[in-house]
Amino acid sequence: QVRLVESGGGSVQAGGSLRLSCVLSGSGVPYDKYCMAWFRQVPGKERECVSFFISKGDVTRYADFVKGRFTISQDNDKHTLYLDMNTVEPDDTGTYYCAARESPISCSFMSEWYEFWGQGTQVTVSP
Repeated sequence: QVRLVESGGGSVQAGGSLRLSCVLSGSGVPYDKYCMAWFRQVPGKERECVSFFISKGDVTRYADFVKGRFTISQDNDKHTLYLDMNTVEPDDTGTYYCAARESPISCSFMSEWYEFWGQGTQVTVSP
């Protein structure tokens, strides 16, 4: 059973930084065969994709609202996905989720495309 566990959330002031981590475990499939992504959600709004990472070619994509501020990366040996959040803004507040699907060459910005989800980690940015 695939399991995703996020960590690294917390409270930070606007302009500050956070690093989120997500560890994938329980899979018999090599980690680099997964598309990995970060989503976020605030109460009353739909879950939105922040960024995803395609292992083949180390391709990354970002939502416009985080371009230039957030960086996604992964460590295949540690089965860990990261999200470095810099110059955070109050609008970045929300629960951040890690998502995965067995797909080595493509990813999606659509939440319904993903097979596995973590429980989420809360990020709160104060003005």
